[in-house]
Amino acid sequence: MSPFTRIACLSCETVDVLYALGQQHRVAGISAFSRHPEGVTKQHPIICGFSSAKVEKILAVKPDLVLAYSSLQGEIVKECILAGLEVHFFNQKNLVGIFNMIDTLGRLLDCQPAATALISDLEAQIDAACARAACFQSRPKVYFEEWHDPLYTGIRWVSELIEIAGGEDIFSELSHATRAKDRTVSPEQVIAAQPDIIIGSWCGQPFDINAVRTRPDWQSIPAVANNQLFEITSHDLLVPGIAAIRDGLGQIQKIIANWQEQIKPAS
Repeated sequence: MSPFTRIACLSCETVDVLYALGQQHRVAGISAFSRHPEGVTKQHPIICGFSSAKVEKILAVKPDLVLAYSSLQGEIVKECILAGLEVHFFNQKNLVGIFNMIDTLGRLLDCQPAATALISDLEAQIDAACARAACFQSRPKVYFEEWHDPLYTGIRWVSELIEIAGGEDIFSELSHATRAKDRTVSPEQVIAAQPDIIIGSWCGQPFDINAVRTRPDWQSIPAVANNQLFEITSHDLLVPGIAAIRDGLGQIQKIIANWQEQIKPAS
């Protein structure tokens, strides 16, 4: 039986997973950026942002386990450890990592059957998306923009989802870089790649389609010329957990399916 009864979730994806595993009664505190399940911030104390937190707020909810994610939470985690808390630190960057995170939580909380069922359901959603993509006549070139100053392209799980949905990530090779700055691209590189679709998800900020459309010389890009610019909110795609597959993948595939119908690429 798991000894953990009060869990502080410093990032959004573990909150979503705990609910999906039926373990929401263990959640002692969450990040202010949590959006899944809907309305979750009204159900639990807010104890942190993402890269910022006061350890006193975390300690105040009396957690017996802290769940954290990415190097951006490294200093928060250090303070939690120095305060005597038990911490599990995740750092998943791809779909396999997301599944491993779910499996690990299932083991930590002694609910492995629920974790296995959740993983199987997510895999089935991926398989269904692959089957649909196989029916598409053409694979559009997709530019994904994670940030605008400088331009950052997508992390690995986003690139994987684009490919699963039926697209071709124009900067797929860069998606393996774990640090955002190592995924920096220039406007000239985007222009040269001539993407058919542009999808933006600026972390913590709305994607400004008009600003992208009016960038110098970007009018020569097919995505801009054909008005194929779209936003997917960061909490549906840039959070490395259930939502990226459950919500983000479907949105990407809808964009690509509509492109198939509207642009009618030559065979």
